[in-house]
Amino acid sequence: MGKPFEPLSPDPAYDQALSYLYGLQKFGIKFGLSNTENLLRAFGHPQKRLRLIHIAGTNGKGSVAAMLASIFSRAGYRTGLYTSPHLVDFRERFQINGRLIPRDLTLDLIAEVRSRTDPGEPPTFFEFVTAMALLYFDREGVDIGIIETGLGGRLDATNIIRPRITVITPLGLEHQEYLGRTLTRIAEEKAGIIKAGIPLVSGVTQSTAREVLGRTCLEKGAPFYLAGRDFGTRKTGVGTFTYVGFGKKMKELQAGLLGDHQIKNAGLALSAALLWQEGPKELKEGDLREGLRTVFWPGRLELVPQKPRIVLDGAHNPLAMKALARSLTQLFEYKKLFLVIGIMQDKDIPGIFAPIVPLADQIFLTRAEYNRSAAPEHLFSLLQENQRKCRVFPNIARALDQAREEAAEEDLICVTGSLFVVGEARNFIFKDEHPTSNIQRPTANLKK
Repeated sequence: MGKPFEPLSPDPAYDQALSYLYGLQKFGIKFGLSNTENLLRAFGHPQKRLRLIHIAGTNGKGSVAAMLASIFSRAGYRTGLYTSPHLVDFRERFQINGRLIPRDLTLDLIAEVRSRTDPGEPPTFFEFVTAMALLYFDREGVDIGIIETGLGGRLDATNIIRPRITVITPLGLEHQEYLGRTLTRIAEEKAGIIKAGIPLVSGVTQSTAREVLGRTCLEKGAPFYLAGRDFGTRKTGVGTFTYVGFGKKMKELQAGLLGDHQIKNAGLALSAALLWQEGPKELKEGDLREGLRTVFWPGRLELVPQKPRIVLDGAHNPLAMKALARSLTQLFEYKKLFLVIGIMQDKDIPGIFAPIVPLADQIFLTRAEYNRSAAPEHLFSLLQENQRKCRVFPNIARALDQAREEAAEEDLICVTGSLFVVGEARNFIFKDEHPTSNIQRPTANLKK
């Protein structure tokens, strides 16, 4: 029920355990902290023994989390990273110093947490998985855990933690049926992760959202550090920038992730890292630089160096799609753009289409193997003025194969619309390779 695509493993017991977990999605999204608290109480509240950074926001929270994990790993910290969703392998959600949780430990944790669940009050998928992450990081003795919220903030399952730093990335209208119909209401939900006395680093740009966060920080006595006011970045070239903040000025920093928006995300990650400074493992400037330069976060403006070239980007809302469209124009040289796109049915589909459709020469409409996916025929019906360049494909493999067949070497294929779409595309492109083993950082055919 609601299970996203994932290749079968060699272990039937592991696959059965994942099927149980995905089956929890039938309980939908339930806001509240009691289920997660009850699960973790049975294990002695492992979250209370962890030192954590908590990240919420509409766009960029996964990228900021990956940057922070890269910085702290580079500095010698044993660093846990908990993010969602995964692209191909469920274990991507739990990483320590860039390594996925072993499959046997995953199986053991699922069985152990399942044994402590109350059949009369079953947890949701995300509540269960959050409990697994916190228990895993505690048992593995991580020095720092980077925790990304799932949905919202105030009543998100991850909000049972008390972090040392909170981060709220740029906000937009998302999940309005759950978080509210206005930016103010959404900001109030995200502000729910702010804790008394705990510093907040934020990249929100809208005055209404800033007011909400500022007011919440004032009420809770939480120091508030805002991009553009207390720290900032300035682009100096393709992927290079200067950072100023917290008594430091660092020039010619290199962002390992493509796109101007990633420079702003890097500013948030640097600010959170500088706030963390402590003890014998104090961060050195070299750790900050190398952590940012070497970060890899698949499916976010990820360039696959094949011919024709393929860009994978999980832009799943209008704000993210605007950033993708801007990056395609600014960063890449190509003759024609072939767009392979699938979108979840509960998204603002016209708003997602608006920035990217005018750039495309050919559009391949498809869907992920996931029950939230919009039918490609429905996507076609919404593109009345562009239907001459649109075709419908039943799955991502068929769409991508056709795009590859038609695109010339000087053309560019862009796969986007959802991280679920990108995940399936990565699995198809890289076949039997591990989804994060093929780390390459090509710069050819990028604009100078």
